[in-house]
Amino acid sequence: MLDVMTNYLTSWIDWFLEVFYSLPNWLQYLTITTWKIIFVMIAVILIVAFSTYFERKVIGSMQGRVGPNRVGPFGFGQPFADVIKLLIKEVVVPSQSNRFLFVVAPLLSLIPALATWAVIPLNDWYVIANINAGLLYVLALTSIGVYGVILAGWATNSKYALLGAMRSAAQIVAYEIAMGFALVGVVMAGGSLNLGDLVAAQSGGMSNWFFLPLFPLFVIYWISGVAETNRAPFDVAEGESEIVAGFHVEYSGVAFAVFFLAEYANMALIATLTAIFFLGGWASPFEGWAFLHDVSWLSWLTVGGLPWLFIKMCIFMYVFFWFRATFPRYRYDQIMRLGWKVFIPVTIIWICVEMLMAWFQIGPWSELGI
Repeated sequence: MLDVMTNYLTSWIDWFLEVFYSLPNWLQYLTITTWKIIFVMIAVILIVAFSTYFERKVIGSMQGRVGPNRVGPFGFGQPFADVIKLLIKEVVVPSQSNRFLFVVAPLLSLIPALATWAVIPLNDWYVIANINAGLLYVLALTSIGVYGVILAGWATNSKYALLGAMRSAAQIVAYEIAMGFALVGVVMAGGSLNLGDLVAAQSGGMSNWFFLPLFPLFVIYWISGVAETNRAPFDVAEGESEIVAGFHVEYSGVAFAVFFLAEYANMALIATLTAIFFLGGWASPFEGWAFLHDVSWLSWLTVGGLPWLFIKMCIFMYVFFWFRATFPRYRYDQIMRLGWKVFIPVTIIWICVEMLMAWFQIGPWSELGI
C-alpha cells in the first residue's frame, strides 16, 4: 500500500514539474512569486495570531496570573476565538463620520505592514523581491502606515480619536528621523541598500554583527521601532487613561481587527528588521566555531537559515511584551523630548564616529583596504 502511494505521489510530482517547465518563463516567475507571497502572508498571519496568545501568557506570568487557559489545550485556541468574535461583530459607522475614509483607514495601516515583507530576505535565497534599494523601500512603506492612523482619527469625527491621531503623527515623525539616521549608519557599514547584502556583510560569526560597532544606533533603532508601532511605553496615541482608545475608539468588528492585525504585523516586521540590520539576519551566531564543526551532532548549529532569523525575531517580540508589562506610559512631552533632543543628536554624532572608524579602518571597515 505504501509503495502504491509513493509511486502515485512521485508520478503526480513529475507531471506537475513537466507542466510547470512547459510554461513560458514569465508565467513560471509569476507562479513562483505568487506562492512565495502566499507563504509569507500565511506565516505573518499565524505569527500575529500566536503573538497575541504569547503576549497574554508572558504578561500573565510576570503579573502572577495564568493567562488564557480556557479555549483549547493550554488556551491555544484563544487567538482563533478572538478572531471569530471580531468577525461576527457589527461594524458600527458613526453617523457624522466620513464613511469612505472610515473604512479605508484600517487598510492603509495594514497594507504597508504586509507589503514591506516583499523585500525581507528569510534566508540566502528566499525573498519575494530582491531589489537593490530594499532599505529605501522599507523606509517608504513604514512611513505610509501613519496615514491610516491620521485618517482614522479624522474620519470618525471624534475628539478623542483626533487627539490620538495627532499624537501618533507627531510621534512617528520624530522617531522616523532617528530610525532613518540609524539606518544611514547601517548602510555605511554594509555598503549596500540591499537587505541580503547587509546580512552577507555580517557573515563570519557574532563578532562581525553590526550591533557591536553600531551599538548606540542599534539601541536607538530598536526603541524607535517600539515608538513607531505605538507600543508601551510609547502608546500615548491610544492612551486608555486619557483619551479612551485613541484613534480607533469608534472602530469595532472587522475594522478593529484589521487595526489589530496591522499593529502586530508591524511589531513582527520591526523585530525582523532589527535582526537583519544589526544581528546578522539568518546567520548563525556560532558560524566559524571550529570545535562545533568537528562534533557531528552539533555542526548544524553553525549553519544559518530561517530558524535563526525566527529565533531572533521571537527574542525581540518577547522584549515588546516585556516592555508592556514593565514600564509605565511616558508623558507626551517626554516622548517628544526623547526623540528630538536625545535620539537624533546621538545618531548624528555616531555617524561622525563611523566616518572616523572608516578612515582608520576599524570594525566593519577593517578589511576594505581603503
